[in-house]
Amino acid sequence: MDKGCVKRAVTLAVCRYAAAQGEYYVPAAASVRHVHLSQADVAALFGEGYELRPFRPLTQPGQFAAEEKVDIVGPRGTISGVRVLGPARKETQIEISITDAIRLGIKPVVRMSGDIAFTPGAKLAGPKGSVDVPQGVIVAARHLHMSPEEAAAYGLKDGDVVSLRKPGPREVIFGNVVVRSGKGHSLEVHLDTDEANAAMLSNGDLLEIIK
Repeated sequence: MDKGCVKRAVTLAVCRYAAAQGEYYVPAAASVRHVHLSQADVAALFGEGYELRPFRPLTQPGQFAAEEKVDIVGPRGTISGVRVLGPARKETQIEISITDAIRLGIKPVVRMSGDIAFTPGAKLAGPKGSVDVPQGVIVAARHLHMSPEEAAAYGLKDGDVVSLRKPGPREVIFGNVVVRSGKGHSLEVHLDTDEANAAMLSNGDLLEIIK
């Protein structure tokens, strides 16, 4: 087991112990800009029959950062070398920060992952071609992943909304954090890089739940 896995295992054990004492904490992660691709767009960008290659596993079960990277092209600029996450999804989704949106010249729209109807689009460029994505560019809404067992231990359920406190010299309370609980989820709150930087937050920092 590598150091990252050991650290996460210890962090989750600490959170479980605290929850048993009636104190609720969650590990945080800054979600860097990334792209989820449909299989059709994988083929268009990397070649017919191409399959995404895992680079490293993510904390959410079954998810991985892929070896592949693409360029996001907007009306005003381009962001190169953006990591693709796997496995392939039904629809392509591009997750960026508000700072990224300004750089690209795209109006930022805050949405939960998967809710991409009537969102802006962009162009993606890969080594074998490019695709015009008509919609799917979002600034991901703050969300808290939890397994059903973790949600039960915390007295929460899928769809609940909580606030989280980040202590420190730039203390921040993150409101409107949506709980996403179900199979394939593991305890972790996802914030974008703008939010994490504003709070001087590092991956693995513990945030206190304010119900």
